[in-house]
Amino acid sequence: MSVRLKLTLSYAGFIMLSGALLLVVVWVFLLRYVPDHDMSQVSVGFIPNRSDLERAFVPNAAMALVFLLMFGLVGGWILAGRMLAPLARITHATRIAATGSLSHRIQLPGRADEFRELADAFDTMLARLEAHVAEQQRFAANASHDLRTPLATTRALLDVARNDPDHNTAELLERLHTVNTRAIELTEALLLLSRADQRSFTRENIDLSLLAEEAVEMLLPLAEKRGLTIEVSGDIAPVLGSPVLLLQLTTNLVHNAIVHNLPAEGTVWISTAATPGVVRLAVENTGERLSPELVSTLTEPFLRGTERIHNDHAGVGLGLAIVASITRAHEGTLSLTPRTDGGLRIEVRLPVAAPPADHSPL
Repeated sequence: MSVRLKLTLSYAGFIMLSGALLLVVVWVFLLRYVPDHDMSQVSVGFIPNRSDLERAFVPNAAMALVFLLMFGLVGGWILAGRMLAPLARITHATRIAATGSLSHRIQLPGRADEFRELADAFDTMLARLEAHVAEQQRFAANASHDLRTPLATTRALLDVARNDPDHNTAELLERLHTVNTRAIELTEALLLLSRADQRSFTRENIDLSLLAEEAVEMLLPLAEKRGLTIEVSGDIAPVLGSPVLLLQLTTNLVHNAIVHNLPAEGTVWISTAATPGVVRLAVENTGERLSPELVSTLTEPFLRGTERIHNDHAGVGLGLAIVASITRAHEGTLSLTPRTDGGLRIEVRLPVAAPPADHSPL
């Protein structure tokens, strides 16, 4: 049976039960106290006894119960239909979404009841799915383009070498090595991004401040080559997560702050802090003034600031996308804020790691 039919029968059954109980009450508290002996000899006129009242009451009571049954069925069917109308709209929207159309919304009107909460939650889910699918489509298109570029470049270099046997072999090998290195970096970045999204890693207790120092030590030659100053400060920042992924996170943040900086005499500030329940890693840098609209798109894959930068340290356009994915995988939040003097402030907030249990003997 459908839910509507079940509700209809429930309404009708409840009305019938109420009517039957009312008749029982009439019998128990009224009719059983009426005497059943012959009242025809009473001089004051005709006085009905219990049998007379039963003959008059029972047929009418039966008709009333039949009426209540019909009324309960018809009224219950109408009421159930009105109550289940929002559910029908939600079902219709679900079927539309199942066909691949995620732009449809229920937008259920009326008061905030259980159906309204369900419809609003479903609309929110559809919005997130639509945004996720659109992001995946953009990602796939960009990844295909960026992977196709080094392959096409390699083929062009090989065609040149085939058509010109006297071409400089050393120069050709160097260019092929550069293109191949870029393709490997892009593939590794895609694998790392997929690994972070799947959250397939083992968690350990880590001090995020030590990872920040390790990332700075690794990238210090690049900063010195560009004439930049790096300042590191902060407290111990204990977190629970993957050492490899969190090191990649800090490295990407520091690398991004170095590459997207002033041409010379720029500065990068790195700080860590631990507050109750939250660990913060902040990376700031000098640089060009950025609009909030541009900053809001920097975590999308294959976006490299205001334009695509082509140099030895430009990366593959997945740096901040990987940072965002690793942050989500560790139940954290990521915020990007443009600095008023130019440059960018990026802050990662992660749950603080619980202190290890003390198992020492008393």
